[in-house]
Amino acid sequence: MKPWIVCTLLFFLAPTAMASAQSGDNRSLPENFIYFGRDRDRIVEPEFLSNQGVVGAHLKYIWKELEPERDRYSFDAIRSDLEYLARHGKRLFIQLQDVSFDTAIVNVPDYLREDPDFGGGVAIHAADHGELGRIPKGWVSRRWDSAVRERMTRLLEAIAAEFDGRLSGINLPETSVGFGGDPDQWPPGYAPPVYYESIRELMTAARGAFEISDVILYANFMPGEELPDDDQGYLKGVYAHADRIGMGVGGPDLLPNRWFQRQNSLPLIAARAPGTVAGVAVQWGNLEDTNRQTGERVSVAELYDFASDELRLDYIFWGIQEPFYSRDILPFVRRLD
Repeated sequence: MKPWIVCTLLFFLAPTAMASAQSGDNRSLPENFIYFGRDRDRIVEPEFLSNQGVVGAHLKYIWKELEPERDRYSFDAIRSDLEYLARHGKRLFIQLQDVSFDTAIVNVPDYLREDPDFGGGVAIHAADHGELGRIPKGWVSRRWDSAVRERMTRLLEAIAAEFDGRLSGINLPETSVGFGGDPDQWPPGYAPPVYYESIRELMTAARGAFEISDVILYANFMPGEELPDDDQGYLKGVYAHADRIGMGVGGPDLLPNRWFQRQNSLPLIAARAPGTVAGVAVQWGNLEDTNRQTGERVSVAELYDFASDELRLDYIFWGIQEPFYSRDILPFVRRLD
């Protein structure tokens, strides 16, 4: 049999293999949250509040807004959203955002950029677009810088001091960043092995800050490797560390038909240790993807079955892209209840 045929067969058999590995697993079904992101004002919508299949809202909060000045924290938005949702029988899961996907937006506090102790606080990350070269797509905090990481740890501890046990959980954004393969293009102090160790240290700090609420890292890809051929142990090491410390895992996109997701985060989520929680978001474009077997657009039911049966997720964060949100997601989740 030709190699490309073998690869294709393995790609389509992978879901069955993962499902078989989990057969007989006694567990609860995933909890369904609506991922409103920055659209916090939409938590008042009756279609959301009245849907008994929806557990709560998944909202995004920017580091810069939560810490407008050094050591001065502003949690009024979290407090207001949490109290409003609680009055309506809904829960809150939050995402702490230190990375942007727009070069005009920086999500870290100004003091990180102004104080030389933090090396500028942020760095431009980019995406490779073939002949067009590497195109900047936003700013990411200098996660590999111990001084910057210490400031994020203090923020996490401050959030936990007030909200641990009141929040369903908190997640850190995706580990995937791009600086190119040429070390001359890398930000000062950055290197893939350094970044890997820094992510593990941030995981330990985040898990240590919260005793009750779940803590999840969106570990989708790691720079400096490309699975399966170039495996440096970075992504696998992140998942192994999560199992050791009780950290949750997941990712920003539920894309079971994509090759790169199949080779990176999805099998690691499915193979996580018992007791390690997991959550994945259904974000913009996920429901526009194609089922490679049928040639049809994927459905909400397909994604839910994959999430519950094969990934054994604890949380699904459904996005609000239309027409899928109103037409497909809300009715489907309502029927689950």
